[in-house]
Amino acid sequence: MRIASLLPSATEILYALGLGDSVVGVTHECDFPPEAAQKPVLIKPRVDPHAAPAEIDRQVFELVNRGESVYAIDADLLASLKPDLIVTQDLCHVCAASPEDLATALLRFRDPPRILTLTPHSLSDIWLDIVRVGEATGTTAQAEMLAANLKDSVDRVDAIVASASYRPRVLCLEWLEPLYVAGHWVPEMISKAGGRDALGRRGEPSFKVTAEKAASSNAEIILIMLCGYSAARNAAEFRAMQLPESWMNLPAMTRRRIFALDANAYFSRPGLRLTAGVELLAYLFHPDLFPASPSPEAYTKL
Repeated sequence: MRIASLLPSATEILYALGLGDSVVGVTHECDFPPEAAQKPVLIKPRVDPHAAPAEIDRQVFELVNRGESVYAIDADLLASLKPDLIVTQDLCHVCAASPEDLATALLRFRDPPRILTLTPHSLSDIWLDIVRVGEATGTTAQAEMLAANLKDSVDRVDAIVASASYRPRVLCLEWLEPLYVAGHWVPEMISKAGGRDALGRRGEPSFKVTAEKAASSNAEIILIMLCGYSAARNAAEFRAMQLPESWMNLPAMTRRRIFALDANAYFSRPGLRLTAGVELLAYLFHPDLFPASPSPEAYTKL
């Protein structure tokens, strides 16, 4: 089978199922496992990923306002690779190619490949998507075992934090200019790790908030998890931000419980490493219950 992955999380799933050799094309963001980055790149952004958050937001707004996609599919390369299966998504058109872009690219095929579309909103959706990938690739047994193991890892954390005497209020910021609160599976991850998401809505998309709304959250912990950014870049973006005066009395600010996270690896992508993300959050929220950091390179204390 020849597989084109138009989603970084799908690429991770395919490799985890032992299908790396079957993957013939990926996106510009498919960097895990490292060997995935050596595959032909089928998707590239129309915005500058190295620009400041405010500039990226402006570029995205202009593209969307003109009815254009944020990403470009190399339709000629996709056709030349002759995939039997294309794995894509219909969750966030700012995060990956849109179905319309793919539909246009498929016009070049005489015999179009099978399309598997993933649209997860929760952790259980993600475990189900892993099984769906397995069913589409003839690796159902491996996929079911992988999904079960990931669920078990999260459930173990959930069981440990059940004994916690308190659950901190957590503000999860997915973007800084403008401010966005993280959504979909992130509020669930906060809960599983023993926290209370101050503003996020479980299973719903991220959304824009004002500085005043964030200030009213009474957050005891602030997580900087800009979509697709590393811990180092998130730390740099937060340090460069002009903090609103209204934030100065937030418990998280006065107690300096602010963390920049590797969102790219452990939070933005609906894939395998979300389990490690839950474990990291549990350590940050409850170091008394989780004395050893599971991923010390995945966060920076600000």
